Amino acid sequence: MISLIGLSGSLRQGSYNSAVLLAAASMMPPGSSVRIESISGIPLYDGDDEAARGVPHAVTKLKDEIAAADGLLLVSPEYNNGIPGVAKNAIDWLSRPPADIARVFRGKPVAIAGASPGGFGTILAQNAWLPVFRTLGADLWAGGRLLVSRAGSVIDAKGEITDAATRDSIAKFVAGFVAYVAARKAAPG
Repeated sequence: MISLIGLSGSLRQGSYNSAVLLAAASMMPPGSSVRIESISGIPLYDGDDEAARGVPHAVTKLKDEIAAADGLLLVSPEYNNGIPGVAKNAIDWLSRPPADIARVFRGKPVAIAGASPGGFGTILAQNAWLPVFRTLGADLWAGGRLLVSRAGSVIDAKGEITDAATRDSIAKFVAGFVAYVAARKAAPG
């Protein structure tokens, strides 16, 4: 069984990225599952606060969930041609303390996808995430890209993917990532 953690990089109700993540969860291949977790409730990172109070419970719980999973699926919006602050803040907290980075991220298969109302489908944000996860030692899956452009025309007000080609792209992306994670898990050593 392949188990993934899925995170939306958006807190917004009606988020296109959360809709894509939910669609991906419904399209998981047999023998795999994704548990959707939230970055909601993670406070802004403040080193003084960390020193005084330690790592918040919401962060510790999410770190444990990611560490126990076989892989991480991040579906992230793009804000002003870059990474959304709230999502980057969550990853920054998840890397605290630095001694936990190896347990949470080192060698962890990570796939990045995204949806945008614009025409480029989060390509710049996805590229901006790469050095972040490389720094953390994650195993970035490079076998496919999921860039949902003009999301407002393929995702309805209920968060349903209304476009067959987009549904097909999501299913292929998830199947490819799951196959990659399964191969890594089956590899000796």
